[in-house]
Amino acid sequence: MNTLILALAITAAQIILGLAMGCAAFRVMRGPRAQDRVLGLDALYLAGMLLLLTYGIQTGRTLFFEGALVIALLGFAGTVAFAKFLMRGEVIE
Repeated sequence: MNTLILALAITAAQIILGLAMGCAAFRVMRGPRAQDRVLGLDALYLAGMLLLLTYGIQTGRTLFFEGALVIALLGFAGTVAFAKFLMRGEVIE
């Protein structure tokens, strides 16, 4: 019974994260300003990372956890670079 509840909860989380990725992708495409697009991209990589983590929990493979860590690191660096570009107009000083 407990494994069935866990499997259903993980599947429901994956469906909700897929919907969140769709909403974030819509914000990236239709954002009225560049700040909205950066925020949508940030939410998109975060939902993708969490989707990869839930898939790793579901399958029991550790490779997906390492992939999620790489996505988190690259996503954070990308968000910082975009924010710096929007504030100053250049990334590298």
